[in-house]
Amino acid sequence: MNRLRSSAFEAGISGMATEDVDPRFADLDAWPLNSAMEAMWEGQLAAVAAIGHALPSITAATEAAETALGDRGRIVYVGAGTSGRVAVQDGAELTPTFAWPRERVRFVVAGGDSAFVSSIEGAEDDVDDAVAQINAARLTPHDVVIAVAASGTTPFTVAALEHAGSFDAVTVGVANNPGTALLASAKFPILIETGRELIAGSTRMKAGTAQKVVLNLISSGIMLRLGRVYRGMMVNMQPTNAKLKRRAEAMVAQIAQCDPQYAARALEEAEGDVKTAVLLALGVSRADAETILKDGDGNLRRVLGELARDRD
Repeated sequence: MNRLRSSAFEAGISGMATEDVDPRFADLDAWPLNSAMEAMWEGQLAAVAAIGHALPSITAATEAAETALGDRGRIVYVGAGTSGRVAVQDGAELTPTFAWPRERVRFVVAGGDSAFVSSIEGAEDDVDDAVAQINAARLTPHDVVIAVAASGTTPFTVAALEHAGSFDAVTVGVANNPGTALLASAKFPILIETGRELIAGSTRMKAGTAQKVVLNLISSGIMLRLGRVYRGMMVNMQPTNAKLKRRAEAMVAQIAQCDPQYAARALEEAEGDVKTAVLLALGVSRADAETILKDGDGNLRRVLGELARDRD
C-alpha cells in the first residue's frame, strides 16, 4: 500500500481544480457581502448542474448496487475529512428514512468515529488504517463500497477502495477531479467536475454539495429499486414519534383509500408497519398480509398489482 501513498503525494495539489485559486474570486474577501453571497450561491448552483453529465455513471453504479445487495448485502461508505462526513450523513439517514437495517450500513472513515465531528490530524494519510478497517468489515461480493474524495487522491480513501475491490465487492468512487487514483480504483467511477472553489481548497462548498447530491441519488435510487418507496412515499419508514405516526397513518389512508380513523386502527394492528397496515385496510388478514409481503419481497407495488389481478 506504500505505492498508493507515494502516488498520491507525487500528484500533489498541482493540477487539481479543487485546490486552485480562481482568479475571478481572488478578492472575494474585499467584495460587498451581498455580492460575495450571490457568487457563492451561484457556485452551489453550478455544482449541482455539473452532476448532470455524470447521470449515466451514477445510474450504472446504482443498478449494480441494487443487484449485489439482495437481502443481506451492506452499503459501506468510505471517506476522510469533509468527504467522510458527507458520506456519514447520507448513510445515517438510511435507517430512519427507509428502515434500512443498521447492521447493513457501515462507515470506513479516516480517524474513526471521532472524525465524524472533528478533524483528526494525519488520518487521511493513514493507509494502514484504511486496510485494517476494510479487513474488519469482512466484505463479500454482496457489499457495495462507496468511496468519496474531492481530490480523488486521498491516500486513506484510495487504499480502502482498492483493497475493497480484492473482495469482489461493488466499488464506487466519487471524485471531483479527473484522472485520479480513486476513479481508477473503482469498478464504477463517478466524476463530478465542480472545478475551482470560490475559496481555494474549501471542498465543503461546491465539491461537498455535489457529493451530497450524488450520494442522495445513489442511496435513494437503491431504495426505489428495492421496493422501499411506493408512489413517492417512504413506506418502509418506522413511525417512531408522533409526527411520523401521523405521516404513516396518512400514507395508509391514501394508499388504501380509506378514512384516517380506519387507517390508524390498521396501523396499530400492524404494529407500525405501513405495508402490512395497507393490506389490513384492504381487508387482508394479518397472517395473509405478512405472507403476501414476504412472497413479494416486500415490494408493495408488486403485491398490490397481484391482489388487483386476483380480484378481477
